[in-house]
Amino acid sequence: MQAFWPGPLTLILPRREGVAAAAAGGQPSIGLRCPAHPVALALLRACAAQDPPVHALAGPSANRFGKVSPTSAAHVQAEFGDALMVLDGGPCDVGIESTIVDATRGAPVLLRPGVLTAAQLEKACGQKVWSPVEWAARRDAGGVPAMAPRASGTLESHYAPNARVRLMDAAQIQTGLDLLGPDAARMAVYARAPLRVPSRQVLQRTMPADAALAARQLFAVLRELDAHGVGLIWVETPPDHPEWEGVHDRLRRAAAT
Repeated sequence: MQAFWPGPLTLILPRREGVAAAAAGGQPSIGLRCPAHPVALALLRACAAQDPPVHALAGPSANRFGKVSPTSAAHVQAEFGDALMVLDGGPCDVGIESTIVDATRGAPVLLRPGVLTAAQLEKACGQKVWSPVEWAARRDAGGVPAMAPRASGTLESHYAPNARVRLMDAAQIQTGLDLLGPDAARMAVYARAPLRVPSRQVLQRTMPADAALAARQLFAVLRELDAHGVGLIWVETPPDHPEWEGVHDRLRRAAAT
């Protein structure tokens, strides 16, 4: 908390009995975070100034279950219409959701990567941060068993647009475009590499070479391509580098449908 709050880190912590049961879905743990956005912080301060004071707010993502997260007020309004009142703080600076670390097992377990890398987390907490796969192997080898908290953002299939998403390397995308030729059905390509696109039916968007910028734009691009009515989105697989882990995670889950 001292290292990263306010900021894009969610901590799963044991929940005291009788506190925030509805917000936690009745689970014995609860996810807590402190946003860095000045509008969100102003809202929290205004709540704390009430009599009696409200020291926290329960807030899920403003999107339908399993779908692409919003990164602007316009995205929320497009999805829900007038059903929600929207406090508009401008486009999200980070874009993808927060890093989720489970701190209920006696050792930190990274449930969902974000812009914070495992190396940054390990430096801050002074110990290894386990992946769910590593923790499962440790448990099978006789470590302390623990069930993962239920959180929609950690589901195998999530963050999916209406179009089908397929992750491919640049060479595979180019081969596919060449095979489809000028008669390709309406589809989209989101890639860093320069590509030859022989059909006007194929929408092309360039993925930034910078991981932080790609994270900021990712969900807006997926929503834009959905709005164009494409049925398929081919996405170039992000680089195998810690800075890209959050973007890769969201694309992998979007492609799991």
